[in-house]
Amino acid sequence: MKARALWATAPGTCAIREEVLPPRASDQALVRTLVTGISRGTERLVLAGRVPESQWPVMRAPLMGGDFPFPVKYGYSAVGIVEEGPEALAGRRVFCLHPHQDRFLAPAGMCIPIPDAVPDARAALGANMETALNILWDARPLAGERMLVIGAGVVGLLAAYLLAQIPGAEVVVTDIDPYRRAVAEALGARFAAPEDVPGERDLVIHASAAPAGLRRALELCAFEARIVEASWFGDSECPLPLGEAFHAKRLSIVSTQVGAVAPAMRGRRTHGERLALALALLADPRLDALVGPATRFPDLPAALPGLLSPPAGEPAPLCPTVSYT
Repeated sequence: MKARALWATAPGTCAIREEVLPPRASDQALVRTLVTGISRGTERLVLAGRVPESQWPVMRAPLMGGDFPFPVKYGYSAVGIVEEGPEALAGRRVFCLHPHQDRFLAPAGMCIPIPDAVPDARAALGANMETALNILWDARPLAGERMLVIGAGVVGLLAAYLLAQIPGAEVVVTDIDPYRRAVAEALGARFAAPEDVPGERDLVIHASAAPAGLRRALELCAFEARIVEASWFGDSECPLPLGEAFHAKRLSIVSTQVGAVAPAMRGRRTHGERLALALALLADPRLDALVGPATRFPDLPAALPGLLSPPAGEPAPLCPTVSYT
């Protein structure tokens, strides 16, 4: 059986390649893809060839093909129908951490059923919601805290959406893009321009992927506040002013990364259980505001560079999707 997949072949260049799938093993599922989601931050670094060599083993997606920097088949947000596989999965819609490909084989244990209340395109947010959920587990937010999310990308907005459901939480989202205001407010958070953010924040989630955002987080912290660093800078340096009030305020900066279950839940939730919970959390129709535009799979090589890095002055999409139907 033949399949077609997207490969990054050189900096800024990608192509669809055909491959032959091997015979399906008994513990595998054959999935026909319906939708894939594009994770703009990570996939932009991959397409640009900016994954540091020291991080090549860490940054391997579970079912990616090839090797960094190129050629590489990358992605981790696939929604599809199980055409063949274990009886419990046959005919079901599933989410799988697989690259952009029209049909694929995957371990059955990695194919997580999608709740009926979650439509295909919204289900493509599964990996991003899993990341946001892990951020909250690392952040350990408390009822009544004054919270700030810096960076209104998909992960930042999903984290703000989850935080806003904590009793008494005061959640502010800030971003340099004013077009993100409507989405942040629809998800239950307050939006503020960077210069208007109120200070004395107890908890800050930094997800802007810009050193200036993390420096701003330090300025806005209250005494003994926590900063959870959810950005990944690739091969770029991030200079910080750790003099001034950093020590006097007894501030904490905690890294978060979805590759490992956060310590607060490690040993109590597996990776599969965490992803299943993330998919269940996508039942809210308000989250449709994060999805799109949709691109046909055959058109993806030409469209992807512009989706990852829109021309100056054009609003950046949140979670572009790829349609295979």
